[in-house]
Amino acid sequence: MNSISRRIADELGVREQQVNATVALLDEGSTVPFIARYRKEVTGSLDDSQLRTLEERLRYLRELEDRRGTILKSIEEQGKLTDELRASILSADAKNRLEDLYLPFKPKRRTKAQIAREAGLEPLADALYGNPALDPETVAEGYINADAGVADTKAALDGARYVLMERFAEDAELLGELRNFIWQQGQLKVTVIAGKENEGAKFRDYFDYVEPLKKVPSHRALAILRGRNEGILSYALVVGDVDDDRRQPHPAEQRIAARWNIRDNGRPADKWLSEVVRWTWRVKLSTQIETDLMSQVREAAETEAINVFAANLKDLLLLAPAGPRPTLGLDPGLRTGVKVAVIDGTGQVAGHGAIFPHAPKNQWDSSIEKLAAWCREYRIELVAIGNGTASRETEKLVGDLSKRYPELKLARIVVSESGASIYSASEFASKELPDLDVTIRGAVSIARRLQDPLAELVKIEPKSIGVGQYQHDVSQVQLSRSLDAVVEDCVNGVGVDLNTASTPLLARVSGLNQTIAQNIIEYRNQNGMFRNRKQLLKVSRLGARTFEQAAGFLRIASGENPLDRSSVHPEAYGVVEGIAAKNNRKVEGIVGDAAFLRGLNPQDYVTDQFGVPTIQDILSELEKPGRDPRPEFRFASFEEGVETLGDLEPGMVLEGSVTNVTNFGAFVDIGVHQDGLVHISALSHTFVKDPREVVKAGDIVKVKVMDVDIPRKRIALSMRMDDQPGEKADSKRSASGRAAGGQTAGMPSGQQAGKSKAKSAPRGQNKGADPGAMAGALAQAFASARKDKR
Repeated sequence: MNSISRRIADELGVREQQVNATVALLDEGSTVPFIARYRKEVTGSLDDSQLRTLEERLRYLRELEDRRGTILKSIEEQGKLTDELRASILSADAKNRLEDLYLPFKPKRRTKAQIAREAGLEPLADALYGNPALDPETVAEGYINADAGVADTKAALDGARYVLMERFAEDAELLGELRNFIWQQGQLKVTVIAGKENEGAKFRDYFDYVEPLKKVPSHRALAILRGRNEGILSYALVVGDVDDDRRQPHPAEQRIAARWNIRDNGRPADKWLSEVVRWTWRVKLSTQIETDLMSQVREAAETEAINVFAANLKDLLLLAPAGPRPTLGLDPGLRTGVKVAVIDGTGQVAGHGAIFPHAPKNQWDSSIEKLAAWCREYRIELVAIGNGTASRETEKLVGDLSKRYPELKLARIVVSESGASIYSASEFASKELPDLDVTIRGAVSIARRLQDPLAELVKIEPKSIGVGQYQHDVSQVQLSRSLDAVVEDCVNGVGVDLNTASTPLLARVSGLNQTIAQNIIEYRNQNGMFRNRKQLLKVSRLGARTFEQAAGFLRIASGENPLDRSSVHPEAYGVVEGIAAKNNRKVEGIVGDAAFLRGLNPQDYVTDQFGVPTIQDILSELEKPGRDPRPEFRFASFEEGVETLGDLEPGMVLEGSVTNVTNFGAFVDIGVHQDGLVHISALSHTFVKDPREVVKAGDIVKVKVMDVDIPRKRIALSMRMDDQPGEKADSKRSASGRAAGGQTAGMPSGQQAGKSKAKSAPRGQNKGADPGAMAGALAQAFASARKDKR
């Protein structure tokens, strides 16, 4: 444990005592949000990002220790564990290194080398390796044994070769050296499988593609791997000339020979030993090394893709809420009509129905009258329009409504409906809205996610929200773990209203689970609204330990104790009472009194349990109890008359909302049912290493249309307003364009989006699409912007 703590401390740049204290809390069942918020004195104020990294590394290193113990036990049981080997195993700092050391002792199926040893051929191998001056044919004659399956000298030498090949291939030091060499010098060469050109057109950027292995970025690696899995692409690792002449010795063979001190000095056995080396690489090691390194590439690519997904999800969950304002939710459709849900300020369904303004019924005027009636009756302030099929047509309908009845003062916002259909058909939706049709539930979700994105989106599995890159190609276990952590951090960072929260929202609170969350709802239904946090202890299965973890994140807006609406933990109420008493004030009197609170010295109120960091947090919270950390609500308007790809013209300046950020750029909803890509090179005039340095999901941005490729449904955008469509790309852009090449892989048939004008639009997301799929062609568009292909 100490070695694990030391290693994590070194990696995080913190003290080992901080790591030990945090590990103890985690092992006791404390959550990261609880530790980050309420145990700063214990951890030395590690933040939630450091704690998540610590938690992940702790998991990995403990798995490494478990595997180390298993390997030591196995080798010891075989009676082959030497002091030197034990030391090597104990010092191994990665799983690859451990497995390399274990390879010679790992139980395996009967190999050709084992068969050769059983036939008595290992001494022949040792003799020729130890003394190359011996003549192989002559020495081999002494090992012919028909009963053992060695019919002639050729069979004897073949067996001896297999013995040496296995010995060389199981050398841990050599394996590590070869991996590092190929990683540093190797190139990934990708080609299309003959006859698959038409079927795999979406991968055409990789039909003849070469790039240094260590420089292949995440999105390209995942595209190539997907192409291979779909039987379109093949790849190989090559060193030196990419046309690799297999008649020449591979550079790796030279390293094998050097490692085992094999030289061709013209001695009788030198040629035979050189063939052993050649076979060792080409038969035993080349495929293994390629597999290992491509696994390394895949794991790194998956990690990066998951990080991108997690970052986008966090931005989406923390979008500004419109708040408790009566909202009309519209789920657009053509033939099936536009589904309508009326949601009051508390998020409850006050009414619902359907209108048919579009073809084939074309009930435009009557639809406007129905909407106007709903808006008047329920005093609607916001109209949330799903960004799917017919969203622009429906937005135009609401615009007409506002023109005819300006006194309604409606704000219309296009909202991403990504995941809404999944929620609508979910078991929770059927329990939450049992009397509503599945289609109406979608309209309800659209309206609610405008009022409070976090509260609504937690009802949907994070993977279904559609802000990921190649999300189906990565480790689903790792992805779920990462996204769940994001949701947990966001929910607890914002806080939850105990008297209005849904079961899914409560279940994400520190210390709670689905069962306890449901028990809270049942208690609330049977006993009415919670009046104080202490009542939580009356909820079935919610004991003192769970109360400790959860209470600070659960708020009671108008309870008996003013501190219950804040993030001050009940365990620290005594501190607040002490502050009030020391200043001859009442607790309710100091809550919100910023001038008084800012004049206090945190050091004056330190106790044995609570240090300066916690006191500072308490004073800050008392200034604005229950404050929402999310930004102010804003939305974008889409340009009138720009509703389809055909309406776009290069040079147009539009406003849109960022729906997704990848490592090669940002996707922007400009209101044409197809997100456009602002390549990383077009985000700013200055060098951008990470697109998230410039934009994040939900941001409202101004973009210029650089190119429109209607057949491939691709839009190239720029945030650099002085960029001109059709101009020759500068070298920087060309280079970064090549860096994004090949993102055609996995391109879905229709990436949804919303629309944009020069103002800012809602939080439209592309509906479950793999955003990485678009980059290749769009990067090419930057290299030579094409004319409008209408």
